[in-house]
Amino acid sequence: MLSALQAAGVALSPGEVRDRLGADLAYTTVVTILSRLHDKGVLDRRKVGRAYAYAPVADEPGLAARRMARVLDAEADREAVLARFVSGLSESDEELLRRMLGDGTAGERGT
Repeated sequence: MLSALQAAGVALSPGEVRDRLGADLAYTTVVTILSRLHDKGVLDRRKVGRAYAYAPVADEPGLAARRMARVLDAEADREAVLARFVSGLSESDEELLRRMLGDGTAGERGT
């Protein structure tokens, strides 16, 4: 469902999402799933007539970053979690992270 919304590039109604999925899903099922994704902060919605139109709040990398931040926020010892995360990175990922931290791009918001 999320991939259909991201591919659309515009906000879609539940009926439009159902049509794009091409699956045999009940309209109410689509509405329920979209509502739950909205409640979790994954989708934005705006009123269009009597229904809502839904759009993702971020692209795939942005959503992954939000999930990582939620996991980190749930832990009492952020330093230990970050240290373990970094120690588990592959050499290439560690080098990528070092380059990003070195040029300041890792701290940019909204990317």
